[in-house]
Amino acid sequence: MGQVNLFEKHMRKLSLFKGNREALYPDYLPDSLPHREKEIDRLAEILVTALEGNKPSNVLIFGKTGTGKTAVVRYVGRELKRAEKVYAKKKIEYIYLNCETVDTPYSILQNLGNYFIEDWDEKIPFTGWPMDKVFSTVKERIDEWNGIVVLVLDEIDKLVAKSGDDILYQLLLLDSEMKNSRLSVIGISNELKFTDLLDPRVKSRLGQEKLIFSPYNAFQLQDILSERVKIAVKDDAVSDEVISICAAIAAQEHGDARRAIDLLRISIEIAEREGAEKVTDRHVYLAKNKIEMDCITEAIKTLPLHSKIVLLGIALNEEAGNNTLTTGELYHIYSTLSKRIGASPLTQRRVSDLISDMDMLGLISTKVKSFGRYGRTKIIELALPVQEVKKIIFEDEFLAELNEVKLASQKKLFF
Repeated sequence: MGQVNLFEKHMRKLSLFKGNREALYPDYLPDSLPHREKEIDRLAEILVTALEGNKPSNVLIFGKTGTGKTAVVRYVGRELKRAEKVYAKKKIEYIYLNCETVDTPYSILQNLGNYFIEDWDEKIPFTGWPMDKVFSTVKERIDEWNGIVVLVLDEIDKLVAKSGDDILYQLLLLDSEMKNSRLSVIGISNELKFTDLLDPRVKSRLGQEKLIFSPYNAFQLQDILSERVKIAVKDDAVSDEVISICAAIAAQEHGDARRAIDLLRISIEIAEREGAEKVTDRHVYLAKNKIEMDCITEAIKTLPLHSKIVLLGIALNEEAGNNTLTTGELYHIYSTLSKRIGASPLTQRRVSDLISDMDMLGLISTKVKSFGRYGRTKIIELALPVQEVKKIIFEDEFLAELNEVKLASQKKLFF
């Protein structure tokens, strides 16, 4: 009897998907975007100028994560390119850059310029050229191309926070210095106040038009999920009740469509692995817990070393059954643990900053307690299961040797 392939038993399982599984990923671009018709029409109204051979106004788009900003911009861009073939008086190029990855002035210009350079040997390299050479090359190539360029800068607030607004000034300058081509910028931001960081000259020219996206409500999220289910899932595999639960959970978290779509997809995947014929509310809550645990795991894994040591100290205190933990007591535990692995302890003030950072991340909870004439102090508690926290922390090879450390009820370490 031949050996069974590793994946064969998994391939035999009942699939609840009927076709395009990609439709249940947030980055999938459908043929329609429910409840964003007004925003689509407004952006199209601004960009129609490009079809007439003129430069559209620069646009700033604001809204929380998962409110459809990127999807609308990509959707309108796709429709603009289709319309170009029929109506455009000049060539149009619609370029999308995510500033979370393309996050320096050099890389922005390099990516922009290389859209218009076909010969590989002539392309702008990833690094090494002086900025003035990059700028002049980009200007020359776009101007030779003789058309309208719409440049989308997603997560523009992260670009400004890291590199300042000089690149935005250069893009505005680039447009003004070209004779044959024009450049329009669409900036997408989660932060409404990021414009406070901009030079007034950049701010006024960049924000010629502004669009603000409101969060989706639960009913709107239901419509979005229902459309995705029709595309990707077998009939009757996902009930209206399951869709309503996913929508309600996401609506509680500022109406995040990305969250709703991820939650539904993972619910279906969990049901599939169980061999279930339908998705139930139990699968949804399992998916919710998995997503939250994945976020927690990533948050802990990416903490700096000393933050992990502080977090371990809190976990050990709760594991020992101690009901309270003050900042001073935690600092003593932290110092002992740090010395144990050969690390120099930070100051108590710096550790207080680390505690505040982890409180903001939701890994711990803190509250100030008054002790009358003895003053007030901060009481610290873990906001997560102790064993889960320890398991993630001990994946760090620098902390693995602390795996056997225990804490007595008197908050003194013994090994």
